[in-house]
Amino acid sequence: MSTLQPIETKVLIVEDEIAIVTMLRYNLEREGFKVYSTGDGDEAIGLVKAHTPDIIILDWMLPNMSGIDICANLRKQEETKTVPIIMLSARGEESDRIRGLDAGADDYMVKPFSPSELIARIRAVLRRLRPALSEKVLNFSDLTMDMVGHQVSRGGIQLHLSPTEFSLLRYLMEHPKRVFSREQLLDAVWGHDIYVELRTVDVHVRRLRTGLNPTGKSSEIIRTVRATGYALDEAPIEAEK
Repeated sequence: MSTLQPIETKVLIVEDEIAIVTMLRYNLEREGFKVYSTGDGDEAIGLVKAHTPDIIILDWMLPNMSGIDICANLRKQEETKTVPIIMLSARGEESDRIRGLDAGADDYMVKPFSPSELIARIRAVLRRLRPALSEKVLNFSDLTMDMVGHQVSRGGIQLHLSPTEFSLLRYLMEHPKRVFSREQLLDAVWGHDIYVELRTVDVHVRRLRTGLNPTGKSSEIIRTVRATGYALDEAPIEAEK
């Protein structure tokens, strides 16, 4: 049996200056963030799709693809268009800030910068755009999750979920209506350093669906996207059999 890993707030650093990456990784990990990094634009887009970061720290000047282009690319795609982005740049003119924000960045910081200020801005952006990550109680449709008391209710009825089912539901509730592949759910709930077969996700989704409908009268709230994965949705299509 593998040990379930805690769900962490994931940050992707897209920066080609090793010293900056090292500094940011140290400070972010010290604050409890899960950090991924790359200095390559094409790889950055792949990492966003593979690991679904909660926020991206994106440098403007990269060797093979500018941060502006990466930002615009991510904003055009359905699965990445809502991922928060903070852009870093040595360009401090007002016109540069406007260009970065117009490309889709949610915040803009000029180099050199304080790691403490960047972390404060990360938290501010997450509070504004992903309030679920800072809440103690999550709500979606008729579902309520008390993360402090580790309790879930639906329509006022207390539900009994296993720790794995609770963690899986929590992740889906933190990102409602967003479709996740089985690989992404494994990474988020079980941890990317632990080997778990993909079908384990299907097994736990089935158990979670049962746990969310103890009376057999509630509507299906976990949507299966054929050949892709799962999403928490108020009006899902019929689940795969």
